Amino acid sequence: MTVNAGNRLDDAPLSRFHKKLALYSSGGPFLDGYVLSIIGVAMVQISPQLDLSDSTQGLIGASALIGVFLGAFAGGWLTDRFGRQVLYTIDLAAIIVCSVAQFWADDAVWLFVLRLLIGMAVGADYPIATSLLAEFTPSRYRGPLLGGLVAMWFVGAAVAYIVGEILLHQLGDDAWRWMLSSAALPATVIVLLRLGTPESPRWLASKGRTAEAEAVLKQVYGPEATIADLAEEEERENVDLKAILRSGYGGRMLYISVFWTCSVIPLFAIYAFGPRILDALRLEDGLANVGEAMITVMFLIGCVIALFGVNRMGRRTLVIHSFLWSGLALLLLGLFPDAPSGVIMTLFALYAVIIGGTQILQWIYPNELFPTEVRGSAVGLASSASRIGAATGTYLVPMALTGWGVGGTMLAAAAISLIGAAVSVLWAPETRGMTLHQAATLTPPATTTPVETVAGGAR
Repeated sequence: MTVNAGNRLDDAPLSRFHKKLALYSSGGPFLDGYVLSIIGVAMVQISPQLDLSDSTQGLIGASALIGVFLGAFAGGWLTDRFGRQVLYTIDLAAIIVCSVAQFWADDAVWLFVLRLLIGMAVGADYPIATSLLAEFTPSRYRGPLLGGLVAMWFVGAAVAYIVGEILLHQLGDDAWRWMLSSAALPATVIVLLRLGTPESPRWLASKGRTAEAEAVLKQVYGPEATIADLAEEEERENVDLKAILRSGYGGRMLYISVFWTCSVIPLFAIYAFGPRILDALRLEDGLANVGEAMITVMFLIGCVIALFGVNRMGRRTLVIHSFLWSGLALLLLGLFPDAPSGVIMTLFALYAVIIGGTQILQWIYPNELFPTEVRGSAVGLASSASRIGAATGTYLVPMALTGWGVGGTMLAAAAISLIGAAVSVLWAPETRGMTLHQAATLTPPATTTPVETVAGGAR
């Protein structure tokens, strides 16, 4: 196990400031879950009113996901260049404007464009908010707080379904307009709460703005905090993402991209087509919809359980076991698609709970494995790469169900999860107990227990 060398910032207690920052930073994942889920309810009215074809429905449904792909990398580059705090509120302000504009959308093109822009703003918030949170949070709490952001995606999705159902039965034919516009309300609340958040002292120090960095340190950690607490970060030369990937971090980016993709392809596919998959497994008489609701709750529970285990088990152990056992649950579903309904629901629930480990690590690993200068860009690039896999998997599921049947589809999902387990055995790094500087260093520091380096990371 690695141990912290000890410093004022990384050994600091969890303060009220850290808790508020974590809560406000979770607004981005909440809105992501909300925006991507509310469209499913709204499409019941949108399709007949705008006379949408199946392909057009698919494009509108995927528009926000495409936007996340585009926005994540752009947001990462912008936050590394211009700072975390400036963009921390601007990106969500764009969500407010575009969400309200959806109320007056009268054709598919206009709706697609607006939802694309909303997705870009949501995607941009991921590297911005997670970088800011990672750079303020003490080492002991960094994993659980960063991982907790993922759990908020499922909270946002659940709230969207509740709001959508209420509006659908209360507001008649225009309910879909109010549904899509409703994202502006939580976005406004989050923007107001984020006002006044200080800039990351690590980012300020990396840009040579040491006086500003020290002022923030004293504001957050007390009058005894000084720029000396960031000395390691100050000494690092400014680099861009292309240069740092060539210098040895390419292996880390490769692992993060592969592990994140293997994690989200089965999840997004099952989440998007859960009722159809469950129906194909002969859960009839409304049990498919009930099962989907239960699986959503299980995903959230899995993330919460993983948050309690990420420091106890360590990052590497958690990701390997999460992939392995969730993959075995999918494998059993593929081998025994004719099993009784209770067995099927149990296996789906097990998958949803166990996969929580890989879900929370999607935000922990990228923020820990790269230095301050390119942390935002690295998170954005990894997030964008994962969306390619998510979109591809979601697109292929209907064809897989038709061509391979539900058993073959589940076997393919199991294979992807088990590939994630194998890749993690080879490359997954361990960063538990490290400062951000130690975790981001390719050569393990002398203050930590010697470990083996693989794929550019420590294990």
